[in-house]
Amino acid sequence: MSDALHTLEATVLAEIPLARAMQLRLRDYSGDCLTIAAPLAPNINDKGCAFGGSLVSLLTLAGWGLIVLRLRELDRKCDVYVQDSSVRYFAPVWDDFTAQARLAPGEFWETFASALAARGRARLSVDGRVALADGADACTLQARFVAIAKS
Repeated sequence: MSDALHTLEATVLAEIPLARAMQLRLRDYSGDCLTIAAPLAPNINDKGCAFGGSLVSLLTLAGWGLIVLRLRELDRKCDVYVQDSSVRYFAPVWDDFTAQARLAPGEFWETFASALAARGRARLSVDGRVALADGADACTLQARFVAIAKS
Protein backbone atom coordinates (compact mmCIF):
# COMPACT_ATOMS: atom_id res chain seq x y z
CA MET A 1 0.00 0.00 0.00
CA SER A 2 1.34 3.44 -0.92
CA ASP A 3 2.04 6.01 1.79
CA ALA A 4 -0.79 8.23 0.49
CA LEU A 5 -3.27 5.36 0.61
CA HIS A 6 -2.11 4.28 4.06
CA THR A 7 -2.37 7.84 5.38
CA LEU A 8 -5.88 8.31 4.01
CA GLU A 9 -7.01 4.95 5.40
CA ALA A 10 -5.68 5.87 8.85
CA THR A 11 -7.47 9.24 8.68
CA VAL A 12 -10.77 7.72 7.56
CA LEU A 13 -10.68 5.06 10.27
CA ALA A 14 -9.74 7.59 12.95
CA GLU A 15 -12.26 10.27 12.01
CA ILE A 16 -15.28 8.38 10.63
CA PRO A 17 -16.81 5.95 13.16
CA LEU A 18 -18.95 4.30 10.45
CA ALA A 19 -15.79 3.42 8.49
CA ARG A 20 -14.37 1.68 11.58
CA ALA A 21 -17.61 -0.22 12.14
CA MET A 22 -17.64 -1.29 8.48
CA GLN A 23 -14.00 -2.45 8.83
CA LEU A 24 -13.16 -0.94 5.46
CA ARG A 25 -9.69 -1.07 3.94
CA LEU A 26 -8.34 1.08 1.13
CA ARG A 27 -7.02 -1.48 -1.29
CA ASP A 28 -5.69 0.25 -4.41
CA TYR A 29 -5.27 3.68 -5.98
CA SER A 30 -4.06 4.24 -9.52
CA GLY A 31 -4.54 8.00 -9.80
CA ASP A 32 -7.75 7.45 -11.75
CA CYS A 33 -9.45 4.75 -9.68
CA LEU A 34 -9.76 4.07 -5.96
CA THR A 35 -10.76 0.65 -4.64
CA ILE A 36 -12.03 0.15 -1.09
CA ALA A 37 -12.84 -3.26 0.41
CA ALA A 38 -15.13 -4.30 3.26
CA PRO A 39 -15.93 -7.68 4.82
CA LEU A 40 -19.51 -8.91 4.71
CA ALA A 41 -19.84 -9.80 8.40
CA PRO A 42 -20.06 -6.26 9.90
CA ASN A 43 -22.10 -5.06 6.90
CA ILE A 44 -24.79 -7.73 6.86
CA ASN A 45 -28.55 -7.20 6.80
CA ASP A 46 -31.43 -9.32 8.11
CA LYS A 47 -31.34 -11.49 4.95
CA GLY A 48 -27.67 -12.39 5.26
CA CYS A 49 -26.45 -10.26 2.35
CA ALA A 50 -24.72 -6.88 2.35
CA PHE A 51 -26.78 -4.03 3.79
CA GLY A 52 -27.65 -1.46 1.12
CA GLY A 53 -26.53 1.36 3.40
CA SER A 54 -23.09 -0.23 3.66
CA LEU A 55 -22.83 -0.53 -0.12
CA VAL A 56 -23.73 3.12 -0.73
CA SER A 57 -21.51 4.25 2.16
CA LEU A 58 -18.51 2.43 0.73
CA LEU A 59 -19.22 3.84 -2.73
CA THR A 60 -19.54 7.37 -1.36
CA LEU A 61 -16.30 7.03 0.59
CA ALA A 62 -14.55 5.71 -2.53
CA GLY A 63 -15.65 8.74 -4.55
CA TRP A 64 -14.71 11.14 -1.77
CA GLY A 65 -11.37 9.40 -1.26
CA LEU A 66 -10.53 9.50 -4.98
CA ILE A 67 -10.86 13.28 -4.95
CA VAL A 68 -9.03 13.71 -1.64
CA LEU A 69 -6.08 11.67 -2.90
CA ARG A 70 -5.84 13.69 -6.13
CA LEU A 71 -6.04 16.97 -4.19
CA ARG A 72 -3.18 15.79 -1.98
CA GLU A 73 -1.15 15.00 -5.12
CA LEU A 74 -1.84 18.58 -6.28
CA ASP A 75 -0.83 19.85 -2.82
CA ARG A 76 -4.24 21.51 -2.42
CA LYS A 77 -5.88 21.71 0.99
CA CYS A 78 -9.64 21.45 0.52
CA ASP A 79 -12.76 20.24 2.21
CA VAL A 80 -14.58 17.74 0.01
CA TYR A 81 -18.32 17.19 0.26
CA VAL A 82 -20.78 15.01 -1.59
CA GLN A 83 -23.28 17.36 -3.24
CA ASP A 84 -25.73 14.84 -4.63
CA SER A 85 -25.84 11.20 -5.60
CA SER A 86 -27.96 8.52 -7.17
CA VAL A 87 -27.65 4.84 -6.34
CA ARG A 88 -28.99 1.78 -8.13
CA TYR A 89 -29.12 -1.73 -6.67
CA PHE A 90 -29.12 -4.65 -9.11
CA ALA A 91 -28.34 -7.80 -7.12
CA PRO A 92 -27.64 -8.86 -3.54
CA VAL A 93 -24.03 -9.18 -2.40
CA TRP A 94 -23.38 -12.39 -0.46
CA ASP A 95 -19.60 -12.08 0.05
CA ASP A 96 -16.96 -9.57 1.07
CA PHE A 97 -17.15 -6.68 -1.39
CA THR A 98 -15.18 -3.86 -2.98
CA ALA A 99 -16.23 -0.47 -4.26
CA GLN A 100 -14.41 1.27 -7.09
CA ALA A 101 -14.69 4.95 -7.94
CA ARG A 102 -13.45 6.78 -11.02
CA LEU A 103 -14.25 10.01 -12.80
CA ALA A 104 -17.52 10.03 -14.70
CA PRO A 105 -17.28 10.20 -18.50
CA GLY A 106 -16.60 13.76 -19.65
CA GLU A 107 -14.91 14.78 -16.38
CA PHE A 108 -11.24 15.75 -16.33
CA TRP A 109 -8.82 16.36 -13.49
CA GLU A 110 -7.31 19.33 -15.37
CA THR A 111 -10.68 21.10 -15.65
CA PHE A 112 -11.36 20.44 -11.98
CA ALA A 113 -7.92 21.79 -10.94
CA SER A 114 -8.33 24.89 -13.12
CA ALA A 115 -11.75 25.70 -11.65
CA LEU A 116 -10.40 25.19 -8.14
CA ALA A 117 -7.45 27.52 -8.82
CA ALA A 118 -9.69 30.20 -10.37
CA ARG A 119 -12.63 30.14 -7.97
CA GLY A 120 -11.46 28.33 -4.85
CA ARG A 121 -14.10 25.67 -5.41
CA ALA A 122 -14.83 23.04 -8.02
CA ARG A 123 -17.27 20.22 -8.73
CA LEU A 124 -16.54 16.78 -10.07
CA SER A 125 -18.77 13.85 -10.94
CA VAL A 126 -17.67 10.34 -10.02
CA ASP A 127 -19.03 6.93 -10.97
CA GLY A 128 -18.76 4.04 -8.53
CA ARG A 129 -19.58 0.38 -8.62
CA VAL A 130 -19.69 -2.69 -6.44
CA ALA A 131 -19.25 -5.75 -8.63
CA LEU A 132 -20.35 -9.33 -8.11
CA ALA A 133 -17.87 -12.20 -8.38
CA ASP A 134 -18.84 -12.67 -12.05
CA GLY A 135 -18.09 -9.00 -12.81
CA ALA A 136 -21.71 -7.87 -13.12
CA ASP A 137 -22.82 -4.78 -11.23
CA ALA A 138 -24.37 -5.34 -7.84
CA CYS A 139 -24.71 -1.63 -7.12
CA THR A 140 -23.74 1.62 -8.86
CA LEU A 141 -23.45 5.20 -7.70
CA GLN A 142 -23.30 8.44 -9.64
CA ALA A 143 -22.26 11.30 -7.37
CA ARG A 144 -21.17 14.90 -7.64
CA PHE A 145 -18.62 16.17 -5.16
CA VAL A 146 -17.58 19.71 -4.31
CA ALA A 147 -14.09 20.72 -3.22
CA ILE A 148 -13.70 24.03 -1.40
CA ALA A 149 -10.23 25.43 -0.79
CA LYS A 150 -9.38 25.96 2.88
CA SER A 151 -8.41 29.51 3.73
